[in-house]
Amino acid sequence: MNYVFLSPHFPDNFYQFCVALRKYGVTILGLADEYYYNLRPELRDALIEYFKVEDMHNYDQLLRALGYFTFKYGKIDRIDSQNEYWLETEAKLRTDFNIPGIKLDQIQAIKCKSKMKQIFIRAGVSVARGKVLKNLNEALEFVEEVGYPIVAKPDKGVGAADTFKIENEKQLKNFFEIKPKIDYIFEEYIKGQICSFDGLTDKEGNPLFFTSHVYQRGIMETVNDDLHIYYYSLREIPEDLIDAGLRILKAFEVKERFFHFEFFKLNDGRYFALEVNMRPPGGLTTDMFNYACDFDIYKEFANMLLYNSLSEEYIRKYHVCYVGRKFNKNYSHSHDEILKNFGSIIAHHQHINSIFGRALGDYGYILRYPTLDKIFEAIEFIHKLN
Repeated sequence: MNYVFLSPHFPDNFYQFCVALRKYGVTILGLADEYYYNLRPELRDALIEYFKVEDMHNYDQLLRALGYFTFKYGKIDRIDSQNEYWLETEAKLRTDFNIPGIKLDQIQAIKCKSKMKQIFIRAGVSVARGKVLKNLNEALEFVEEVGYPIVAKPDKGVGAADTFKIENEKQLKNFFEIKPKIDYIFEEYIKGQICSFDGLTDKEGNPLFFTSHVYQRGIMETVNDDLHIYYYSLREIPEDLIDAGLRILKAFEVKERFFHFEFFKLNDGRYFALEVNMRPPGGLTTDMFNYACDFDIYKEFANMLLYNSLSEEYIRKYHVCYVGRKFNKNYSHSHDEILKNFGSIIAHHQHINSIFGRALGDYGYILRYPTLDKIFEAIEFIHKLN
């Protein structure tokens, strides 16, 4: 199998996909704009060949790279990055080279939040009321329907970039004065706990692995208010969440892919679909999968790709929690004190790439324990401010 991995060095932990695939004998062909000798040694060892382009946004350069790979190695069987940023680029390359996977005619449904909402509704999953609005008058009419606050976010965007919570008419008018020249979707503000339904499907769209994470707060609040964050995995997934997640998997025909679906859980227990992401959840969450189940999701991805199954059954043995700290905050306890007091449940800790800093913090800890009480104790200790 010839597998082209776009940007295999980023995010930092995704090199493990290449390492696992290579162990299964897959021909891994790397394509990025980073210098070869800046790649970590494990990644270089996994790549059969690496093609450096000057600009990953220059589609002609990518076309030439894939043309070269095709000439030298034969038909490209798969191309991916596991990164939301490159979803549309991947779809275009798959279309042009007839490579299996998401093509251009499918990409809008998984990139545009307004189209996602239509599919959620058809799947029988509840959603926040919302629509794409072009001007202030349309927005004022929408407010009459749903009331303040409302949320405005790019209809086609990544993460919480350029997302706003608007609480009154003055803020709404100000938004339209500074609004970027792109489509924005406006939604009623729903107060609830954010949670996810994450996993990996086989070639027929059946979930081979799934789990769920509960978030302290939304990324929008974390970024806009410069807050720190934690989120943790569940060992038992609520049946209503599983039902909603499976409905969405079927509606979007998610095949041979990771998925990360986001929901609001209301106080009355109902789940409202927020958005879909056809890639693994961000940050260190794929590693959290491994710590939670004592298995190797990178290896299992390779096994799915080649054999359409997992190599072993998984059990969610632990709750696993990511806790991020920001260097601009005055914390009560030092890094050394954290390791001294909670080192026994810290599975991993590291500096976080600055690109993710506003959302995930500058330094992250991964906690692992069978019950949540000890984890919450550690979160309080790590996040305590002077």
